[in-house]
Amino acid sequence: MRFMTIYRPGYESTTPPTQEHMAAMGKLIEDMAKSGKLIATDGLQHSSKGARVSLNADGSFKITDGPFTEAKEIIGGFAIINASSKEEAIELTKTFLRAAGGGESEIRLMHDQPAFDSQSTARSASAGPLQPESSAR
Repeated sequence: MRFMTIYRPGYESTTPPTQEHMAAMGKLIEDMAKSGKLIATDGLQHSSKGARVSLNADGSFKITDGPFTEAKEIIGGFAIINASSKEEAIELTKTFLRAAGGGESEIRLMHDQPAFDSQSTARSASAGPLQPESSAR
């Protein structure tokens, strides 16, 4: 089963992580990838480089440029993990939070089939256009 974990560190900083923190996170990512538990992960830049877009009831859009003031709302990154159960996803997330040094992660079960898979699309595109089947005579 695929789970998405959304990481909220509880604060936002412009200070880069220490070398020790980077090494610990790098090892965790490497170990989870080798075990087949980690499908994808990435961190996000400071919210000052982002925006929020919402659709109003009248059909207009509201754009709010970062930074965002509520620390509890700051999303620091995500991971998509492969776990046999929600309980295993929780244990994997606990391991991540220890390496991250705190914060909280929301864990959500994903649908069985991805709505879009760029790797499958890229493989299909590289195969070239579909050829019509020849009719048997």
